[in-house]
Parts: sequence; structure tokens; C-alpha cells
Amino acid sequence: MLNLDRRLARPGATLRFTVLDGDERPVVLVHGAGVDHTMFAAQATALHGAGHTVVTFDQRGHGVSELDPGTRFTAPAALDDLAALLDHLALEQPALVGHSLGGNVTQALVRRDHGRAGALIVLDSAWNTGPLTRGERVALRLAAPALSLVPGSRLPGMLARASAVTPAAIAATEAVFARMPKRVFLDVWRATVAFVDPDPDYRVPIHLGLIRGGLDRTGNIATAMPEWAKAEGVEEHVIAGSGHLVTLDAPEATNAAVLDVLASVPRG
Repeated sequence: MLNLDRRLARPGATLRFTVLDGDERPVVLVHGAGVDHTMFAAQATALHGAGHTVVTFDQRGHGVSELDPGTRFTAPAALDDLAALLDHLALEQPALVGHSLGGNVTQALVRRDHGRAGALIVLDSAWNTGPLTRGERVALRLAAPALSLVPGSRLPGMLARASAVTPAAIAATEAVFARMPKRVFLDVWRATVAFVDPDPDYRVPIHLGLIRGGLDRTGNIATAMPEWAKAEGVEEHVIAGSGHLVTLDAPEATNAAVLDVLASVPRG
């Protein structure tokens, strides 16, 4: 577990982050909903070992990045937090690596201002601008109300079993999920859904990499990510035997996939 030894004050929250300095392209790791920077522990170590500057942080309301009293997690705030962190660090053409909610946030930032990044690597995330069937639209609308009916004591275990497939990953994920109050998680889920904004003509204007756990059954990821790869004309890296939390279920294979994508990013 990395020590998030730096702070960035933001409206309604304080972000905690750390930077591992290197000589290669900076990589910013943006974790998923309900978890924290520890989901990227193996990737941070591998990327730094390969010479990259690595930035890892906890999104507001997650881990040790606390929300101020009375502040709720929203999609615009999460997006602005990432932009502010990049501004604060003045990174040169970083690669943004986002998982699930982190993938939604990084997609949105690149769509808003693609000049902020040199590459986008998305792991097990909804395709923000991809087409949705009527059934998928209904499922998105009903997800938060359905989750609100699950007792808070049962929610962490249910989410962990839906997110990971290996016993160690399930246990680690449940422990992290249990630290987030149910009301905050529901706000985080609503924010995740808010990033979905179909636009059939949009294409990512920078180097794109897509990575997915082969056993991921959350939302429409298993169908949408292959379609996204096809639309963009890029390879989809599918990690066998892993679920939604691919970084924990199959850390070594995920490390290899991320490094492979980074190796193909044009310089300059």
C-alpha cells in the first residue's frame, strides 16, 4: 500500500495522492467506484519499475480523500478534481489509466480537452459515448434505486462478489467497500451513470487502449468494450480468468497489458 503523502485542497474535499518519479511518460491511475488507490498497487509498482512517473490518488469520498461535511459526490466534481490534479502536477502528456468509474472520468476529461493527455487506457468501464439499447437505458435508470434496497450490511459483500472472482480479490474488495457509507456509494453510482452520454460520431482523439477481464459481467461492459474497440479500430486486451476488478484478479497479466499499450504510444 502506497503512502498518499501529498494533499490537494479542492472545493468540498481534500485529495490525497503521491508521485513516484521516473524518466518515462507519466501515468496517472484513476480507480473505480467504491474502492481506492490500492486496487492499482501492483500496476503502480510495475509501471514505476519500468521507469514511468506514476501518480496514484484516492478520488474524493474514497479511501483517505475525505469529503467535507455536507458535500456529496458528483460527476462534475470528480471530473474537475482530475483536471485540477493534472494542473497541479503540470505533467507532460501523461497517460491516463482509468478503471470503471475512473474510466468514465478519464474518458470525460479527454472528451472535454484531449490536449491534457497523451494516451487513454480504460479498464473494465462503460463506453461513455457508445450506443445503448432500450434495455440498457432502463437498467441504468433502475440500478441506483435497486441498490438502495440492499441492506447496508450486505452491500459490500454483494458488490465484492460481483466485482472479483478470486478469493483474495473478493476479500480485499469487500474490506474496502465496507469503509464507504451506503449513502456515499449511491451518490458515486449515480455519478458513474451520469458520465454515460451517447454520441455515435465521437472517437477518442488520442492513443487508446482497452483492457477487460474476461469474466466481467457488470453492466454492459462485456458487450460494449468489444464494440468500442471495433469502432475505434484498436485491440481489446481480454484478461482470461478475471472479473471486473481485473487489477486484483490478475495483476501480472494486467501489468503486461498496460505496459504493452504504453509501449505502442507514439512519442512526442
